[in-house]
Amino acid sequence: MLLLFILPLAVAGQSEQSAFLDADLENQWGVLVNDWSYHLGDNKEWANPNFNDSLWPKFSNVILNVPDSVAKANKKGIVWFRKKIKTILPLNQQLVLRIHQTGASEIYLDGQLIHQLGRVSAAQDSIIYYNPGRDLLSFPLVPQKDQILAIRYANDPSQFPVFASDTGMILRVATLSHANADPPLLNYKIRYYIVLGVAIFMLILFLAYFFFFPTEKINLYFAISSLFFILFIIAVLISLNTHQRPFLAEFGVGFFLTSQALLILFCIYKILKQRFGILFWSVAVIAGLLIILLFLFDYLLITQIIGTIVLLEILRISIKSLKTDRRAALIFLVFCVINIAFWIGIILDQLSVITFPSLWLYQPFAFLLMPLSLAIYLGYTFGNRSKSLINKLKEVELLSEENHRILSTQNETLEMQVKERTSALNTSLENLKATQSQLIQAEKMASLGELTAGIAHEIQNPLNFVNNFSEVSNELLAEMNLELNKGAIEEAKAISEDIKQNLEKIAHHGKRADGIVKGMLQHSQKNTGEKEFTDINKLADEYLRLAYHGLRAKDKSFNATLETDYDDSIGKIEIVPQDIGRVVLNLITNAFYAVNERKNESNDKDFKPTVSVSTKKGKEKIQISVKDNGNGIPKNILDKIFQPFFTTKPTGQGTGLGLSLSYDIVKANGGELKVETKVDEGNPDDFGKGKGTEFIISLPIKR
Repeated sequence: MLLLFILPLAVAGQSEQSAFLDADLENQWGVLVNDWSYHLGDNKEWANPNFNDSLWPKFSNVILNVPDSVAKANKKGIVWFRKKIKTILPLNQQLVLRIHQTGASEIYLDGQLIHQLGRVSAAQDSIIYYNPGRDLLSFPLVPQKDQILAIRYANDPSQFPVFASDTGMILRVATLSHANADPPLLNYKIRYYIVLGVAIFMLILFLAYFFFFPTEKINLYFAISSLFFILFIIAVLISLNTHQRPFLAEFGVGFFLTSQALLILFCIYKILKQRFGILFWSVAVIAGLLIILLFLFDYLLITQIIGTIVLLEILRISIKSLKTDRRAALIFLVFCVINIAFWIGIILDQLSVITFPSLWLYQPFAFLLMPLSLAIYLGYTFGNRSKSLINKLKEVELLSEENHRILSTQNETLEMQVKERTSALNTSLENLKATQSQLIQAEKMASLGELTAGIAHEIQNPLNFVNNFSEVSNELLAEMNLELNKGAIEEAKAISEDIKQNLEKIAHHGKRADGIVKGMLQHSQKNTGEKEFTDINKLADEYLRLAYHGLRAKDKSFNATLETDYDDSIGKIEIVPQDIGRVVLNLITNAFYAVNERKNESNDKDFKPTVSVSTKKGKEKIQISVKDNGNGIPKNILDKIFQPFFTTKPTGQGTGLGLSLSYDIVKANGGELKVETKVDEGNPDDFGKGKGTEFIISLPIKR
C-alpha cells in the first residue's frame, strides 16, 4: 500500500508511452498514459474490438479515473476505458503488466478477459477491492498488430480518506526480463521485520533501564516512543501484506508515526534541557490537527508534513544545544542530518532528478535512525555515569583515610584527658558525653574506611565489564551499519544479537555495581531506626567479603580461609539492617585481627588463619555465629570486653567502642550477644579443640 501512494511521484518522471510499445521497455517501465477513451456506464459489448468509441471523450493521465472536469458524483459506479495499442518488440520478448489500483477492474484484450482484479459492481457496497501491488500480470500482445485494450473499472467505495487525491488505476508495462530485475517486494518486507525486531529490543532495553533506575523517567519516555514505533511498523506490515485497502491500518501508520515523532522530539527537548516554548507546543498542536486530518487526506501526505516539521525542529534545537551539551547534541544532529539526506534522496529519485537505484528498499532503516540515536545516547550516558562513580569512590577512599587519621588523633587525646582529668570527671560529664557521641560517629566512619577498599575491589569488576561492553557495543553498531549498507542482512542480524547480549551484560553488571554502592551508602548514612525485611545470609556474606578485601587492600601479605555455613530456611526477618550490619562487620573485623595477630606471633608454619561465619534457624530465634582460630580472649579480661573504651589493640588502632556498641545494638533489637573462647593449647587446624573465639548473635524471628 505504501508503494501505491508514492508511485504517482515516481512515474511522473518517467517517459510517457504512446500507443506504440517499443524497445525502450527492455530498460524501463512504460506507463500507459496517452489517448484513453472513457465512458460512464456498463455494457460488456464495449470490450468488443469492433465497437466504435470515436464519440467517447478523450483524456491522458497517469491515473485512470473519471477526469476532474466531470462532476464528482459521477465518479461513482462503473466506467470503461479503451485504448488502441501496438507493440513492435520481437516475438521472443514477453510483456507483463504491473497494476496499482484503488478499486476493482476487468482487463480485456481484443474482447478477451485476461485479468479480473476484485469484483466490479455498480452497487458500491458490492465492490471487492483488490490491488495486485508488485505482482507481475501477463500481457499477451501480438507484435506488429493493432489491438484494443479495454478496462471495466469501479472505484473503491471506502468512506475514508474523504479527499484521496490519487484514487484510480495506474498501468505500467515492461518486458518480463526487465521486470524480474526489479528488487522484489519480499526484501522490502524483510527489512521491516528486522526493524520491528530492533524496535522490540529497544522497548525491552528502555523498560529495563527504567525499572533499574526509576527516578530517571526519560527511559520511560524512550520506552513509550519505542512502543508507538512498534505499532507503526505493525501497521505498515499489515498494509504491505494485504491486497485490500485497510483504512484502519493506514490510519494507524499515520497516527503511530506522528505520535512517535512527537515523543522523540519531547525526549530530545528533555535531554538537551530546552525550554518547552511556543515552537514545541506549535508542533504538538499541528500534530494533533494532522491526526484528525487523516480522515480527510492520504496518510502519506500527513506523515510527510509532520516528519518534515519534527526533523527540522530536532535540527534546530541540536544546533542550538551544541554549546551547552555538545556530545548529546552531536549525536542527534548527525542522525537527523542523515535522516534528512535520505528523504531528500528519495524525493530526487522519485522526480528523476538524480537516480538512486533501489534507495526505497532502505526506507525501513531510515525510520529507525532517530530511535537509534536515543539508544546510542543511553549507552553514552551510562558510560559517563560509570566513570563518575569510579571518581566518587576514589574521593570516598581519600575521605576515609583522613577520618582514620582524625580518629587516631582523637583516641590519643582522649587517653591523655582520661589520665589528667579523672578527679574532675563529674564536672566534665556532659563534655565526655559529647566526645563519646563524636567517637561513635568516628567508629562508624572508620568501619566505612575499612569497607572502602573492599567495595572498590568488588565494584571494579562490574565497572570494567560495563565500560568494555559499552565500547564493544558502539563498535558493533558501526559494524552493523556497514553490513546493512552492504546489504548483508544476516550478518547485521548476527551483530544485533551480539549487541543485545552486550547490553544485557551491561544491565547485569550495572545492577550489581548499583547494589554494592547502595549497601555502602546504607552503611554510611544515619540510622533511621526503621526495620526492614532483610536477608540475613546475604547481609553476613556481603560484609564478610568486603571486610576481607578491605584488610587485603591494606596488607597484601594477609591471607585467611573463609568458611560459611548459611541456613537457607531462615528467609528474611525484620531488623534494622544498618545496625545489624554494623555488628556483623565489627565482629568479622575483630576475627580477622585476631587470626592475623596469632599468625604474626606464631612460629608454626602450618597455622592456617580461619574465619567462619554461619547462620542457624531455631524455633523462635535465629543465630549468627562468627568464629576465629586466633589466640582467644584471656579470662581476666573476658568480663570487660563489652565495656565502653576497653580495647586490647595498640594505641591508634581501636577505640574500644566496637563491642560495646554491638552489644547495645543487639539488645535494642531484642536479641542477645554471647562470646565463647578458648586459650588452651590444641591442634590449630581442629577448629573446635584449639585456640579461638566465637561470638554468637541471637535475634528473635518475631517481635
